Amino acid sequence: MRFSVCALTLVSALVLLAVGLPVREARAQAFGMELHNTLMPASGGMAGASIARPQDVTSAINGNPATLTQFHGTNFTFGGAWNESTFNLQHSGGVLPNLGSFSAKSQAQGVVPGNIGISQDFSALGFPVTVGMGLFAIAGAGVDTAGVPQSNGTSLFGSFLHVTSGAGIDLTERLSAGATISLGTGTFDGLFVGSSRAVYDYALRGSIGLDYDLGCSTTLGAYYQTKQSYTFNDAVSLDLGGGSFGPSLDIALDMPDNIGFGIANESLMDGNLLLAVDVPYKQWDNADLFRALYRNQWVVQVGSQYTRGRKKFRLGYAYAENPIDPNPGISAGGVTPPGAQAALEYTQALVGNINKHRLSGGVGIHDILPGIDFDLMGGGQFRDSHQYGQFTSNSLASYWVGAGLTWRFSRGACERMSVADNWGCDTHCN
Repeated sequence: MRFSVCALTLVSALVLLAVGLPVREARAQAFGMELHNTLMPASGGMAGASIARPQDVTSAINGNPATLTQFHGTNFTFGGAWNESTFNLQHSGGVLPNLGSFSAKSQAQGVVPGNIGISQDFSALGFPVTVGMGLFAIAGAGVDTAGVPQSNGTSLFGSFLHVTSGAGIDLTERLSAGATISLGTGTFDGLFVGSSRAVYDYALRGSIGLDYDLGCSTTLGAYYQTKQSYTFNDAVSLDLGGGSFGPSLDIALDMPDNIGFGIANESLMDGNLLLAVDVPYKQWDNADLFRALYRNQWVVQVGSQYTRGRKKFRLGYAYAENPIDPNPGISAGGVTPPGAQAALEYTQALVGNINKHRLSGGVGIHDILPGIDFDLMGGGQFRDSHQYGQFTSNSLASYWVGAGLTWRFSRGACERMSVADNWGCDTHCN
């Protein structure tokens, strides 16, 4: 039977992905500083799973560009989310000048990252090509204990945005390829205890991907994303104690190069159930600053979507290895703080995204208005804690909610509408 063959194909592939992972000790948070589509309006409800068969165009542009060919006509998505965490920092020894013992909750505010994308296919002109452009929030961090005198003004703010352009092309009926180029802008302030300021820089990043229809309602996807190198000039003057500060130092910071594999299947429950698994591999050891703080990291994202009429119900789970390097050394990003390894362990704790597990869910409504889809998602990370050497520890939990609207313009969209004239479809689609 077709159902049995498809189910066996899906189960076998999922098992291979699961048992093939070289998982280290189970202490981790999903994705270090990077988001990997976990805040996209549709993919966010599936824990970001989107490498093989994304459910919103923003995930295709920001993830595997080969999947752009799955979007027909014109698609425009506008989405946003609220992301807030509870971060606690503890320190019990003065490993840095003017740093005392304290336990404090970060006062950093939540953030509202936005994600916008548009795609256009050229099949009407006889070209098997779809192009896409978008603006994305791809990474960030924030810690603020400046109100605690013993912390000596410890704080961190980092925000990284991408403007991305790319295209996907159908090479055969089953195989597609794609590529994107991203111009990133980064803002960075803090991390090392001293006198710091918000510094800005720009950097390029590229992605290439493949997507293959394996048959039996199963799709395979893979992509490679280059690292992205920032230099934040004159970003910090280290506190040397006794009221003196060192010279202004540059901070070299790279987002890592990433490799991602994905599989998706929608043969179950009469084709109404989509199951997807993504496996990104993050190469922090190649990235300035983070090579001293993190180690290479495997991530697993598992997502499901059940379609019932115009409604889609989503559920997702993600697990990641612990990226924290147990031997950080004494220098990171070209900066060597006083206090040797214990001082760098304190620095690690400020970017110590350590949570093992995250859950997400969402709902989508197709044609909530003619030609407009609505997606709602939310999720959270269970609280986790970590000890950094002898003196420093932290704990972290977070949650997020988000939504998005997608406008579809195409002949196919208009044909589904019984009131096309009233909604102006003849003008927009024909």
